[in-house]
This record gives sequence, structure tokens and C-alpha cells, in this order.
Amino acid sequence: MDTTSVRRLRDDAVDARLVPGTTVWLKEELFQRTGSFKPRGALTVMRDLPLDALARGVTGVSAGNHAISLGYSARVLGTTATVVMPRTANAFRVQRCRELGATVELVDTVHEAFTRAREIERDEGRTFVHPYEGPRTALGTATLGLEFMEQVTQAGGTLDAVLIASGGGGLSAGVAAAVKQLRPETAVFVVEPEGADTMHRSFAAGSPQGIDAVRTIADSLGAPRAEPYSYALNRRFVDEVVLVSDEQIRDGMRLLFRSAKLVTEPAGAASLAALLFPLRERLAGQQVGLIVCGGNIDAATFCSQLQG
Repeated sequence: MDTTSVRRLRDDAVDARLVPGTTVWLKEELFQRTGSFKPRGALTVMRDLPLDALARGVTGVSAGNHAISLGYSARVLGTTATVVMPRTANAFRVQRCRELGATVELVDTVHEAFTRAREIERDEGRTFVHPYEGPRTALGTATLGLEFMEQVTQAGGTLDAVLIASGGGGLSAGVAAAVKQLRPETAVFVVEPEGADTMHRSFAAGSPQGIDAVRTIADSLGAPRAEPYSYALNRRFVDEVVLVSDEQIRDGMRLLFRSAKLVTEPAGAASLAALLFPLRERLAGQQVGLIVCGGNIDAATFCSQLQG
């Protein structure tokens, strides 16, 4: 995996949308290998496997980014991956998985995908690599938080807040743990779509919760439920979970395209959407770090979202 770029976003269109004095720093994780942050967790897990387990290969569940990262990680480490994806997964991501050498199975729902992946684990002896749960996954995503803090400091800034899109909590668990241990006074916000609000529900209930279906354009944030380990880290290190609508996410995509010249999937714009809408006033005049978590989207879908 690579150290991805950080830049201060300077643009009149952004300034016009925010309270004067608010500074935006982008962590451009869409330039990570495979187009999202996911190899940080997958490679950290797979590099720790015993050699015989690694040789048997891995399996996993994903709407796209985790599956792509498993295909990539398996190729890098000289093994194989069989991934299970919902039929609604973006065709571009499915094709990308296959190009990387992964075997792809399609099922009707993400809930069925977890069941099928566990069957593959049992029948083929493959290791199930969870898309967002577990200590090694969090350790991998923590490298992103560490990089972000260090890079902003080197550029002469100090992050008052970090906004992290969540699709189950694996990214936010690691990033929040790193950020808070480096600078406890930095506020950490998790951002979820209204139609996939597992962590928001979990915080409200005080325990990991699930949802019956994913109802958002940000399909890579469509986790069916929160899991104990990642939930516990989020609960310990995250200040608050905020929700954004699909239209707010589209607005973030448009602004990132105009002002940063970035082509992002919907999930990659969720953190900016949160800054533009629910957190605009609360973070006024502060230095805010946004993680642009992924850019795996085909041209037709990207254009349709901008025009939606």
C-alpha cells in the first residue's frame, strides 16, 4: 500500500459554501492502490496469516472496494481470493475484481453474501477476511490516521476535526484511534448515509445494531450491521456520528469534481457532504480533515450521480 497525498483545498467555490475561516484538508485515499483505503486492512490481515492458511486463499464480502482489495492483496501475496458480492454491485467493480484474478460469486443481498462467504470458508478452507471488523483491520486503517496527522503537521497545519465516512466502522475505528491518541483535542466525526446508518443506530442503542436493507447511492457504505470490535473502538474514540442524505452526497461529489478535480464514488464525498451540511456551523473557522476514501466508479454512473 502507498502513502497517499494530502492537500489543502483552496478554491473560491468551496470558500463560498463554508463559514469564512474554515480550512479544508483532503486525505486523497482514492489514489491508494485499488482506488480505495481497503488494502490497508486486507494486507495487514493477510500478511499475518500462517503460510498454510495463506496458501488456501481468502474469501470475503463486499459491494466492491473490499473485494477489489482482496483480489489485489491475493495477487501480491501469491494466493487466491473468492469474493461474494450482491448483484446490485457496480459492474465496474465486479469487472475490476475479476481483472485482478479474484473469483466472484453474485448473490441477491448483502446478508446472503455473508452466509455464502462463511460456506466457502468452511468448504474450501479459505480464511474469511472481514470487510471492517477485527484488530488487524483496525491496525491497518490506523496507518491512514497516522499519515494524515503527520502530513498536515508537516504542511504547517493542525487538524481541529477529522470527518470519516463509515460503512461498518473499520476505517473510522482505526483512524479515530490514531487521531485521538496523537491529539486528543481533535474532534472525530463519523459520517453515514441516512439509508445505511448502522453506527448511528449503534451509538443510540449503546450496542452494535443492524439494518434490514441498504438504501443509499453510497453502496460501499452499506454495511448490514455493526460488529463488536470496531463498534467498541468507535464508541471509545469517536465524538459523534452524523447523517447525510443522498442528495447531500451528490452535492459533495459535484464540489469535489469542480474544486479538487477529483472523480469520487459517492462514499468518497460523504465527509465533504457532512462539512457542507450538518457540521457547517459547528466547525466554522476550524481546520477540518476530510478523508476521500474511494474513487471506484465508472464514467456513466459518475455522470448520472452528478446530474441526479
